Amino acid sequence: FIFISHNCFHFSSSDNQTIDHSSGDEVAEKLIRTFSLFMYCMITVVGTVGNGLVIYVTGFKMKKTVNSVWFLNLALADFLFTAFLIFSAVSLYQEYHWPFGNFMCKLNSFVSVVNMFASVFFLTAINLDRCLSTLVVVWAQNERTVHKAQIMSAIIWLAAGICSTPQTYFRTLVPGEGNRTFCMYDNSTMTEEQKWGLYTFRFVVGFLVPFMVMLFSYLAIGIRSRRLQQMKKQISHRIICFIVAAFFICWLPFHVLSFMELTFPNYKKLQKIGGPLTMSLAFLNSCLNPILYVFIRVDFQDKLHQSVCFVLEHALEEDHLSSTFRSVPSRAARKSESSSPI
Repeated sequence: FIFISHNCFHFSSSDNQTIDHSSGDEVAEKLIRTFSLFMYCMITVVGTVGNGLVIYVTGFKMKKTVNSVWFLNLALADFLFTAFLIFSAVSLYQEYHWPFGNFMCKLNSFVSVVNMFASVFFLTAINLDRCLSTLVVVWAQNERTVHKAQIMSAIIWLAAGICSTPQTYFRTLVPGEGNRTFCMYDNSTMTEEQKWGLYTFRFVVGFLVPFMVMLFSYLAIGIRSRRLQQMKKQISHRIICFIVAAFFICWLPFHVLSFMELTFPNYKKLQKIGGPLTMSLAFLNSCLNPILYVFIRVDFQDKLHQSVCFVLEHALEEDHLSSTFRSVPSRAARKSESSSPI
């Protein structure tokens, strides 16, 4: 910030303050970028190994159950995302320059958004499945099958792909200074209304509505299980509770910041500082689930001598509330039968 006066360079005191402030922002941005790069690398390693282990256990070691189908697909979505995260890490290392071409720009964006939609859709399906198994026991025993869970999983993947298509369509390479290119939304071809519509759709369909469904399902399960005093025995019930909470904590700041960027487009500092942090937090969700599967077990301290595969297998096994309701007096069974349309 240099003022030219009488062919001489003159620095005013305000210029020095501006330069100091600008250099301070650059240092902060560099530190945040370095931290985000570390997080990306950590998430890539932990998420790929952890979700790969869950895929191995649920796909090859465990007996096929409805639970194992849900958790297998949830781990598959997270595994694909963490495997592709290496491209974003390289781009971040090069100060957001994207060297992989337009096709990989769109593919990487597609995988990222599919992971978000697929994860929340599978979490919603898991919670609805447990809610129905708790409230309509006879229906669950007769209609809840592995084959139907697999069909539902295919429908969820298809829905996640369809919901991700608009995001991928608008994502493209944007040229910058020199030979630098950036994988981002092109503001020159994308209107403000389109961006608001895209962000609103992503928030409502990929966060708000599924979270409300999960919340009410969890409350219904909690009320039902408290009446029958079965809460303490249900390990997977606690796992699902923590998975939903982790999803909410990790993804909410990302959606909030997205709308803040649209509301305050000229506040670039918010984007440069808050963007990498909220993205890192959102990406962290993809490697948390395998950790929760293991460490959330009540008896984990007593199981340290056992293999991780063994702990995962028992954490994800079929232990629905409905299986314990069979031993409840027949009045509860009759009550479920009378409420069932079958």
